[in-house]
Amino acid sequence: MIDKLRRKLNCLRRDTHWYLGLNRSYLINATGARILVYHGICRQDHLRFNTLFLKLKTLECHLRFYKRYHNIISLDDFYEQRFSKNKFNICLTFDDGLANNHKYVLPLLQQYQVPSTFFITGIRDAGYDILWNDFLSIVARYGPKTLKYNGDLYIKNRYRKYVSVSNGKSLNDLLRSSDFISKKELMQVLSSQVGFKDDLRDEDYWRQMTGSQIRELSDCPLTIIGAHGYYHNDLSRISLDQAEDEMIRSKKYLENITGKEIKAMAFPYGAYTEHVKEEAKKIGFTQLLTTNFLLPKDGGDATMRERLTVNPFISVINQMHANITGHYG
Repeated sequence: MIDKLRRKLNCLRRDTHWYLGLNRSYLINATGARILVYHGICRQDHLRFNTLFLKLKTLECHLRFYKRYHNIISLDDFYEQRFSKNKFNICLTFDDGLANNHKYVLPLLQQYQVPSTFFITGIRDAGYDILWNDFLSIVARYGPKTLKYNGDLYIKNRYRKYVSVSNGKSLNDLLRSSDFISKKELMQVLSSQVGFKDDLRDEDYWRQMTGSQIRELSDCPLTIIGAHGYYHNDLSRISLDQAEDEMIRSKKYLENITGKEIKAMAFPYGAYTEHVKEEAKKIGFTQLLTTNFLLPKDGGDATMRERLTVNPFISVINQMHANITGHYG
């Protein structure tokens, strides 16, 4: 509670100092580099289903700040360390392949002439238009208070998470440790109970990009397409053979659509193992993205880079501060 209050006070202080002109030099004159990861973008109600979405107007505020004060570079430039020595270097990435990225982000990139990388799954190739975790988030909002799965009873808690009555573990965590067969079975059972796809107002929160949308995104000279797994499974929690298969299939799927080599891979959830990392290299990925290095030595691996996930709960100024420091606090 004390730490939470302290963070709020720090956020308020930074905002106040910015508007009074007291801390502008720190944000404007900073040097260094950071890769940022965004996810879904929507017009309003960005916390409707999860805590990863950002409002379109907030994203545009971010881009305006970057264009005015920072040096925005591509993922390739980041790996080649083509950095400005006088400005803070920002590299933008978007995960999960949501259609809202094509709908909202692409026009902004073109308007502001900003490079970016999009990490996309192969879920469309598998015959689905929604990721399993987005499905579960939406079901947790509209679904029943209780549900039975795999012989266990789950109750929806106050955070809209289904939690096991027997062991207190969340259904999300259980499924994250499973292969896609288990996720598919649950989706088939619950799809008939929760008809959210009929409500077009929710479409921006879950629909995946089609092949033609991915191709159009790839054709933009400002963008790079990268892989994000095939089913969006946690590659650190499934077998190595399954993880290898996912990475190969996602690479081939995106290369067939774009006609370009796919050399970047962002591990879903930022999760990987030493074996998964080495398999990714063998498959042909030369750029591997995570959120936190598994081992200290990974920081010295030329293929590995960390990213900072954008926080939808804080102001633009506080996000800019976190971009520079590399943490929230």
